[in-house]
Amino acid sequence: MSAWWRARLVGRDEQSPTGRTLRFEVPEWPGHLAGQHVDVRLSAGDGYQAVRSYSLAAPALGTGIELGVQAVPGGEVSPYLAHDLPVGAEVEVRGPLGGWFVWRAEQKDPVLLVAGGCGIVPLMAMIRTHRLAESAAPMRLLYSVRDPDQVWYRDELAPAADSSTDSRIAYTRRAPAGSSRIPGRITADDLLSAERPASGSVLCFVCGPTGFVEHAADLLVRSGYASERIRTERFG
Repeated sequence: MSAWWRARLVGRDEQSPTGRTLRFEVPEWPGHLAGQHVDVRLSAGDGYQAVRSYSLAAPALGTGIELGVQAVPGGEVSPYLAHDLPVGAEVEVRGPLGGWFVWRAEQKDPVLLVAGGCGIVPLMAMIRTHRLAESAAPMRLLYSVRDPDQVWYRDELAPAADSSTDSRIAYTRRAPAGSSRIPGRITADDLLSAERPASGSVLCFVCGPTGFVEHAADLLVRSGYASERIRTERFG
């Protein structure tokens, strides 16, 4: 089992009304792969401890890590981390964890990322790693959110900011003015692209709530993507 490391909060960024990215300094951090996650442990003065898992949102660069936290109403840990943990305070983290839901910069196969809500977090680590490595592997993102207010990494995913990844946002409840897509669940048509590579060669990563992941994975299989090349990570 991985060791527990002391992690000091150095910054917090708002991503949505309830979503935050938290940046920590971890002096003993051993590094990680895009797609991995950590356990975060909080300890109270009376000895009570709570542990939750959060995805890493950025490539391994020195001793800094970035986590994505969605505050769950009534939650024991996520609202505190998202809103109340003071900058400069310390928690414990264990990791990196997970070795299957990962993307490595040396991989050359085309990649399709499918995210639902805050499921974008580990996929954002892949996008950022892809960009940093100047990878030639084609990478596409289909990002499903309820409405424009729920889009994480809005500026970073804009076409003008990142030409290395072909990103598309699908709104399920309310779309912005001028959107040509009627709001609703993602469909097989949303998976299509003008320059789609052979489905069997594409490595797919799907992350989000359980219902979304099951729906998206089923769409991929029915659209011809190889089931053994579909990797999923779910929460909730």
